[in-house]
Amino acid sequence: MLALTKKTGYGLIAMAHLASLDGQKVSSAREIASTSGVPAGLLMNVMKELCAAGYVESVRGAHGGYRLARRPDEINLADLIGAVERPVRLVECVTDEAGERECTCELMARCPIADPVHRVHRKLNDFLKKVTLAEIVEPCLLEKFSSGQTAG
Repeated sequence: MLALTKKTGYGLIAMAHLASLDGQKVSSAREIASTSGVPAGLLMNVMKELCAAGYVESVRGAHGGYRLARRPDEINLADLIGAVERPVRLVECVTDEAGERECTCELMARCPIADPVHRVHRKLNDFLKKVTLAEIVEPCLLEKFSSGQTAG
């Protein structure tokens, strides 16, 4: 069954928390962890990955923490999952967009479901690229960001 990993779920929780902040406010990983019940150590690692991928900014200092580096409507679920884990793949024989993975499936040459599965994979990936963080968080945030306020 296709399911988000805990790591991806924690990343989404953190991103939703940051999206709910007003203006230039920041939140520490420990604050997000205690508010949401997520393990702080794992969340800190996820936040570092999100920061390295350019989805959040780290603010140093006594009152430092994290804030979104992009507007929630500019962050899609496919890229977010790829930043925290790796790109979504339904089966091993689906290569990444750059074609860098080599297929190791012995059945690939005569597989009766390869083409349909690859089509489903492309449709799922296209769908995940259309789903934004703004759609995942509260509807009132859509209004907030469509009125011109930015997160970063």
